[in-house]
Amino acid sequence: MRWNGKTLLWALALVGFILLPQLITVKYYLHLSILALCWVIAAQGQNLIQGYTGYVSIVQAGFMGIGAYSTALMGLHYDLPVWLTILLAPCVTAVFAVLTGYPSLRVKGHYFAVVTLAFNLVIFIVLMNWHDLTQGEAGITGIPKPGGKDSWLNWRDRGTYYYFVLSIAILMTGLAALIVRSRIGQTLIAIRQNEDLVGAIGIAAWKYKLFAFVTSAMYAGLAGAIYAHYQSFINPEIFGVAQSLDAILAVIIGGSGTIAGPVIGAFFVVFLPEYLRFADSFRLILYGLVLVLATIFMPRGIVGVAGDLWAKVKGKPS
Repeated sequence: MRWNGKTLLWALALVGFILLPQLITVKYYLHLSILALCWVIAAQGQNLIQGYTGYVSIVQAGFMGIGAYSTALMGLHYDLPVWLTILLAPCVTAVFAVLTGYPSLRVKGHYFAVVTLAFNLVIFIVLMNWHDLTQGEAGITGIPKPGGKDSWLNWRDRGTYYYFVLSIAILMTGLAALIVRSRIGQTLIAIRQNEDLVGAIGIAAWKYKLFAFVTSAMYAGLAGAIYAHYQSFINPEIFGVAQSLDAILAVIIGGSGTIAGPVIGAFFVVFLPEYLRFADSFRLILYGLVLVLATIFMPRGIVGVAGDLWAKVKGKPS
């Protein structure tokens, strides 16, 4: 196999992720890393609809909530195995995505963003107020870990769960790369660049947009299910509009329309607020300022800046 620069970077990143639990001395950072990997999965889905198709969706956290509550309720109320509920959660999310995506994708640009924002608000309100099903603000507790009591792995150990989430994140990142390189992915990019032209040559753009939207939702549903079993507790607070904006920012900051971008961006949006805790009163202001400046001065994200620097290095005479 021929190793180019990009392949080598991916290999080094993979080795770094594998060794990370051994390098971390503060267990809280391992906890944050698990949360960041959950966001990697959600952000990869967000990138399909936002980065490659060109439609900004503000409902990703809402779909994470559907996935989280689906896996929890199926396990607690119907006593289904954890692995089965994790697999079914994205399917349940996909059903809601089809019902919401088909009408919302009839509009474009900012109108689509507003419609999806409204859907996220509806999901949040339902989760908050349907007490008989979701327990409202009190949330659902006792969500079981994968593996069960007889598992040979200790799923309560953060290191074990880290490698589980890492495996899923790698799998879903690879799947996103395959989608992007396929004919479907190339059509999505064409829609982002000139949707009218795509329609003019006889391609039903709405089918591809719906595919991207539903696939994005399934990514979010899977991330929400994994998060629910990790925390063993969920409530509507973490599935609001603010968290959907975090998914959007993860794509923008990391690099919209790139595979590596959501990986970098997810860790950025999880770790940065923690490092700003030293300025407790101004933490959110500083966080917002950093994100605004990064968006203005790095429109192609961290991956774009790194690519430009690498091109300059390669272009220098030896």
